Amino acid sequence: MRARSQTLNRGLALLVAGTFFMENLDGTIIQTAAPAMAADFGVRAVDINLAMTAYLLTLAVGIPVSGWLADRFGARRIFCIAIAVFTVASALCAISTSLPELIVMRVLQGIGGAMMVPVGRLAVLRSVEKRDLLDAMAYLTWPALLAPVLAPALGGILTDFASWHWIFIINIPIGVCALVIALRLVPNTDELIVHRLDWSGFLLVGVALAALVLGMEMIGSSPTDWASVVVLLAISAGVGVLAYLRMRRAAHPLLDLSALRIHTFRVGNMGGGMYRLLIGAAPFLFTLMFQSGFGWSATDAGLLVMAVFVGNVVIKPATSPLIRRFGFRLVIIGSNLFGAIVFALCAFIEPSTPIAVIAVALLFSGVFRSIGFSGYNSVQFADVPPAMVSGANTLASTMQQVAVGLGIAVAALIIRVTTAAASVIDPGVMATGYRWAFVVVAVLMLYPLIESIRMPSHAGAEVAAR
Repeated sequence: MRARSQTLNRGLALLVAGTFFMENLDGTIIQTAAPAMAADFGVRAVDINLAMTAYLLTLAVGIPVSGWLADRFGARRIFCIAIAVFTVASALCAISTSLPELIVMRVLQGIGGAMMVPVGRLAVLRSVEKRDLLDAMAYLTWPALLAPVLAPALGGILTDFASWHWIFIINIPIGVCALVIALRLVPNTDELIVHRLDWSGFLLVGVALAALVLGMEMIGSSPTDWASVVVLLAISAGVGVLAYLRMRRAAHPLLDLSALRIHTFRVGNMGGGMYRLLIGAAPFLFTLMFQSGFGWSATDAGLLVMAVFVGNVVIKPATSPLIRRFGFRLVIIGSNLFGAIVFALCAFIEPSTPIAVIAVALLFSGVFRSIGFSGYNSVQFADVPPAMVSGANTLASTMQQVAVGLGIAVAALIIRVTTAAASVIDPGVMATGYRWAFVVVAVLMLYPLIESIRMPSHAGAEVAAR
């Protein structure tokens, strides 16, 4: 039988959180280094996006198979291998001499990240009791909150004061230390489950996710090849239906959909998926509005968006006490409701609005963002029985990666629609379309809000220790 710890292993939770941070950070950190990398490789700056897309695509396709690998070979072994692969790939990215070489190394890095993210969380989930789940997930939430905000600034600093190579080199000492610590901290107590990999499901899910990610990435590019976008999204939808039918019939499906029958898991990943998508798009929307809409410099826009980071940090120590005091339902309802209100208020921001007022709005956006992430990330596993943890974790990781990966593409689509409408209704005012984008986001927040309202008041009571 699998040993169960009586108390939270904070060292293990912090280790996994650190590896999550590396994986999340590397998803977007090369964005600000793109011009310098392009100059070295002799390509256009926009071509560097291929390296970002290759990484995100590999994550999306690779994550579904991580659960099978952990069951077949053990979470400890796969987690350590993942750290090693990610670290070696980071070193190879740093010494790449051409864009094709970098893309291949980014695919290898994505393979490591695809195993590292869900398998690391699985190791934590298997080592804690329900009463410690809230504290464990609090540790695992901060990478998703901080990495997207810090990546542009950190990438810019390393590129300006050292070279673009350092955005990958910094992973090497971190990865080596993480591997040494993982060999000591990650328990080797898993019961190995031997069954054949669902190859049909893997191929179908891989094609569906790849077409979805590529199609949405193309929406964010300019100019957009809309014919290709429609074809890719149609392929994703069609193959996705085939994958769903396959997984319903398979004895050991690649993605076990049975966890969606658990109400709290469904809320955490359906409504929570929309919440993550919209919240993940917010920093991108703010940055675009300040730069393209208001005409501010990249530095001024970046520094002001750091207020979101401040809000994340300020409220983080209070998120678990809030959940224990008011329960998951009220906390998640509040994060959706007040988050939507903040977005709606952002529609009234103008270039003449005092900086202090804008900073406060962004700070509160970060506060409710942090609370919502903590609530959703914890409640999704609150009622999942131990026998279903592995499958539920893989499914949740896949859905969350898709939501996060689509955030910027959806934001780009919203901005295109609102700026096009604004150019007709209010021509000559660049900022109008960007402000309307926040109205659209606020309206879309109604879906996760309604989902959270439907939660029973006692949802996740054992985890919240109420």
